[in-house]
Amino acid sequence: MHNPRPEPRPITLHPVGTVHNNITKPTLVAGKDGLSLQGSHAAMVERSRSTGTEVSEIVIREDLEDILTGIEEYSHLVVLYWAHAVPGERRTLTRVHPMGRKDFPEVGIFSTCSPARPNPVLTTVVRLVQREGNVLRVTGLDAINGSPVIDIKPYASEFYPREGVRIPAWMQQIHDEIGRRDRS
Repeated sequence: MHNPRPEPRPITLHPVGTVHNNITKPTLVAGKDGLSLQGSHAAMVERSRSTGTEVSEIVIREDLEDILTGIEEYSHLVVLYWAHAVPGERRTLTRVHPMGRKDFPEVGIFSTCSPARPNPVLTTVVRLVQREGNVLRVTGLDAINGSPVIDIKPYASEFYPREGVRIPAWMQQIHDEIGRRDRS
């Protein structure tokens, strides 16, 4: 039977690795009044486009190196990481204007890709450039330097829908403004 108010039980996650790159600040900052861009819209667009070509390293804990066995056979990976730069008190936002833009409708946080979430687990698909021991070199990673990596999965397009995918007009506008990042 459905319990409308389940008692929350804490869970424990242990990072499997860490992101190393030149991104030192998050694009979006969560404040008590919502989201705001750090810098100009043009700078955000340029940064979003550049993540498609800039190489980041994901350094997996040495004691877990064996979990990477066979990963070189994949061209793309799904990386789940923790948005560690979002302070706990900023994870209470429930509604935001996407990208901090007042010209977009205010929506629930789960309707966005915002890092200001109750559990700031973020995900992105990256291109695997190289594996060297416990280090993965990838492009397309939008995590900031030092972000804890909590999981990596192979990307297999057959697991994801390709037809009939619907997104809101404001999300399509963001995609159009940024342009498709080169992850091929």
